[in-house]
Amino acid sequence: MKNLRYKLERIWDIVRYDLPNFFRNLRTFRKGLWEYRWYDRHGVYVFMAAALKDMADKTETRGYEVDITRLKKVAKMKRAAELLNNFIEDNFVDQAEAELGELILHPFEWKPSETHTDCFELIDNDTPEEKEHNGKIFKRSREIEESQWKELMKILRGQDIDKYEPEKLDWDKWYNGSGLRYWWD
Repeated sequence: MKNLRYKLERIWDIVRYDLPNFFRNLRTFRKGLWEYRWYDRHGVYVFMAAALKDMADKTETRGYEVDITRLKKVAKMKRAAELLNNFIEDNFVDQAEAELGELILHPFEWKPSETHTDCFELIDNDTPEEKEHNGKIFKRSREIEESQWKELMKILRGQDIDKYEPEKLDWDKWYNGSGLRYWWD
């Protein structure tokens, strides 16, 4: 009889809690499910961004933790989601253009190839100054991408808890909200 009761309670838990949670997760992660491919990181970024946005929103509105540390966590979660969105959208050239000016692009022009019959060659109409300007933008976009990746990893890794000295530092002042391992409520 005790075993039957346990099984009925487990079935009730599945119907009452697990199935609704499963369908909420399908809704939350639908884009990630659609875009996930085993050979590409893009889908993982989409999953992580969706999870962090959901965690941040729920932690901000429903969290039980005191505001001083909870809101630090929420800010870091939102920043991590924002950084992931930059990787999803691959908008680093746009960010570099905002700093340095727009890329100078010319329409494609083709000429018949002199070495291969029935083939064409792309004509390079960029001036040396335009090439230098575009090169600076591409270099800066790579720097932005690298710095944002490092920032994302730093947020997810969190502070080194071993460096916290309770006798010298107040936790609320020392803790900056980073660290995926500490994002629970």
